[in-house]
Amino acid sequence: MSTLAVIGAQWGDEGKGKIVDHLAERADLVIRFQGGNNAGHTIVNDYGTYALHLLPAGVFHAGTVNLLGPGTVVNPQALIDEMREVGEATGVSFDTFKIAERAHVVMPYHIALDAAEEQQRGELVQGTTLRGIGPCYADKAARSGVRIGDLLDADYLTTWLPSILEPKNRLLSEAYGLEPLDPSALIDEALAWGEALRPHVVDSLPLISEALREKRNIVLEGQLGVMRDLDWGHYPYVTSSSPSAAGACIGAGIPPKALDKVLGIAKAFTSSVGEGPFPTELTGSTGDRLRNVGAGEYGASTGRPRRCGWFDAVPVRTAGALSGVDALALTKIDALDGFEQLRVCEGYMVDGRRVDLAPDTHALGRARPIYRDVPGWMSSTEGVSDYDALPPNAQRYVRTIEEVTGIPVALVGTGQHRTAVATRDPAFSLAG
Repeated sequence: MSTLAVIGAQWGDEGKGKIVDHLAERADLVIRFQGGNNAGHTIVNDYGTYALHLLPAGVFHAGTVNLLGPGTVVNPQALIDEMREVGEATGVSFDTFKIAERAHVVMPYHIALDAAEEQQRGELVQGTTLRGIGPCYADKAARSGVRIGDLLDADYLTTWLPSILEPKNRLLSEAYGLEPLDPSALIDEALAWGEALRPHVVDSLPLISEALREKRNIVLEGQLGVMRDLDWGHYPYVTSSSPSAAGACIGAGIPPKALDKVLGIAKAFTSSVGEGPFPTELTGSTGDRLRNVGAGEYGASTGRPRRCGWFDAVPVRTAGALSGVDALALTKIDALDGFEQLRVCEGYMVDGRRVDLAPDTHALGRARPIYRDVPGWMSSTEGVSDYDALPPNAQRYVRTIEEVTGIPVALVGTGQHRTAVATRDPAFSLAG
């Protein structure tokens, strides 16, 4: 039996969806444990190419149960649209897709407030995706949220929703000059969402407890990465949840002692979407080249160009320290095929001292990378599934990353397709 948490070890966009899709072939249960439709997981398999925003990345595997856990925040209309689009394009069945009744609902006023607050920040913009994620998590913490299960209870919803909408409408109209929302129309819309999603809504804890008791293979799918963690990322340029292994346990409903392995996903270079310090960022032609190799580095949810830079060991080392990462899946090594010379950031210099774990945001903004130069391989690695068949300098690059991060590399991604994975450690699998 294996319960495996898949987490982002950088700023997000590391290729978690591809790895989860790869692992889900042997999984009984895939649980998305945090976040909402503010990020996308790009999947390339025999069905085609899909950017999943809410659906867990195991949905393309028949027989695998996929769950949106209680730690997620769900935009119901976005989810309904995504299910329809994926279903019509692929014929995939959603019979085994589940939504935890305790997951919170991203409401229209969350989206409106997200945009209004971001606009008001002016030069202090945080780079939010404007999907209402932060305001939804804020209401969850303030105990004024709407949960998926509430959409199935008309009596409760008609009492609860007007009471929480009234102050939201005042804020929208008086603070931001926006039109207030009609309570009756919103209740009708919410109940319609509930009816559409009713077949998928479950009490998730019995489902998970049974899977653990029967020793089934479970994959916990995170969103974003350690540098976007609410507590440990470069606040305030973070998400509103924890994409760590600890967050996986809370957001999925898994006891910590039941977590067998943690797989950190790290791109062979580094990228970031949004604002905030980014020490290894390359703003010239090399950065443009990294952004446009392969499928291109553009946000799967927003389409925004990603900021790109050399591989940075500091966030990956930090992910290891916070989440107990057992091994790395190093993705997109094929994107580096045409570079004669590569650089790897070993650590930072901050105010005259060396820093090896991610510092607080202010210090991160003053960080200067300490680089190690590594030769490139100037030959194709695309689609290689045998690690020993990788060019010698590509293997040397992998060993360098192991050395500077202190974490072994178990899987190497050599392309976007789910089968484009070179396995370095066959013991690191759901069957292991």
